[in-house]
Amino acid sequence: MFSHVMVGADDLDLSKRFYDATFAALGIGPGKADEKGRIFYISPSGRFAITRPLNGEPSSWGNGSTIGFSGDSPEAAAAWHAAGLANGGTACEDPPGIRDRALGNIYLAYLRDPAGNKLCALYRF
Repeated sequence: MFSHVMVGADDLDLSKRFYDATFAALGIGPGKADEKGRIFYISPSGRFAITRPLNGEPSSWGNGSTIGFSGDSPEAAAAWHAAGLANGGTACEDPPGIRDRALGNIYLAYLRDPAGNKLCALYRF
């Protein structure tokens, strides 16, 4: 359904360090910069990018927005969360763990990246 997700960041070096570490926990290689300085992460299931806003204004995050990344296991989602905390992210929502849902159990771990974007790593049982 989605081709890519792009978020704004004012400090691309800090954001790249955060995303390199969290995506490594999910088996995705480090980000690569394009000619405009945007950083892209490419996987078989899509692309994720960080950029300074092209209009020159400060970046901002969407209140109520969440970007979710798939983990291959609860351990991978937990490693993603730990890597994020160690690289400038902050915990948000409930602590990482299993949530019993009507449609089945899921493992969720939430973070905010260094620019304030709300992220989630999810594993479906």
